[in-house]
Formats: sequence, C-alpha cells, structure tokens
Amino acid sequence: MLSHRTTTTALALAAAALLTISPSAAGERAPASFLGKEAPAFTLTDAGGTSHALGDLRGEKGTVIMWVSTRCPVSNAYNDRMQALSEKYTASGFHFVGINSNKAEDPAEIASHAEEHGFEFPILKDEKNVIADEYGASVTPEIYVLDAKGVLVYHGRIDDSQEPASVSSKDLESALDAIVAGKPVPKSEAKAFGCSIKRVG
Repeated sequence: MLSHRTTTTALALAAAALLTISPSAAGERAPASFLGKEAPAFTLTDAGGTSHALGDLRGEKGTVIMWVSTRCPVSNAYNDRMQALSEKYTASGFHFVGINSNKAEDPAEIASHAEEHGFEFPILKDEKNVIADEYGASVTPEIYVLDAKGVLVYHGRIDDSQEPASVSSKDLESALDAIVAGKPVPKSEAKAFGCSIKRVG
C-alpha cells in the first residue's frame, strides 16, 4: 500500500505533466498553417464603425497585417517602427493594417492610442478574437505579410529586439524589400515575441 507521502508526490507529478502536455492550453499557437496559401478573408470594423474587408486592403505589392495592443509594453515599443515602416512601404505599394484582438481593449481606447502615436494605418477590432484564432495569432506584435494575390509569404516578428539599438535582423523589412524587388522572401517565418493576446473565455 502506497504511503501518504508517495501518493502526494505522484499527484503533484501528474498535475505538472498535465500543465505541460499541450502548448495550446497555455495560449501557444502553431506557426501559420496557411503559409504559401491564400490568407483567410475577413471583414472587421475600425473604431469609427467603418467596415474593412481584407480584399479591399490589398496593395499593389501586398498587405501587412499587424496584431497590436494598446497596453502591451512590447507592442508599444514598436509603435514608432510600425508607423515608420508603414510610411516607407506604403509608398512602395503595400497596405498596412493593425488588428486588436484583446478582449479588454475597446474601440475608444484603440482610437485614442492610435491618435496618440500618429498611426496612419487603420486599427481594426477583432471582437471575441475570431480572426486571431483563424490566423493563429498569439502575441502582440505579430506580423502577417500577404503578397499582391493575398498569399501569406511571411509570418512572425518585425525584428529581433524590442530595443531599437539592439536590432540585428530586420526580418519584416527584408521580406518587404524582397517582394518589391520581385524576389522570393528570404525567410518566411521568424518567431514572434511579445504579450499574449488576451482572449475571451
């Protein structure tokens, strides 16, 4: 017959195993399953109530979808870079759009945050994180680049450090430069990092 101590230890080990059995249970998401395929269509509204369909957001060269947050310090560390990239590559034929899927960040807060940081691209509200779930987005910031046909050609981070002075790999810029030059994207995925999307449920 097992002692009380042995039983307690066994139960603790079993509980620990359950916590690590499935990454998805901890909010982890697999890499985008549609890489190299057409991205799922969506229609979302901005803070002013205007609807935006993915098909209407396509630029001559492609579309850059950025999952963002008003409160995440990592996402906020990229605010200036996101706006600068938007300015630079909109001129090259890309359309930029932000998506906010965090349950507690409402349209009024999103609009105020966008105005404060001078965002010139729309920020769309993903109620109940439906589109985040469909895309497999898990953190902010997280980037999806679609080519002119709507095919996902890059997924992941903007660069490799939230500290601008420490950046050594400008992954998003490399992808966009390749598309502009008519060349294959050199690295189609680079693991995104940031705050987890605060989902409903």
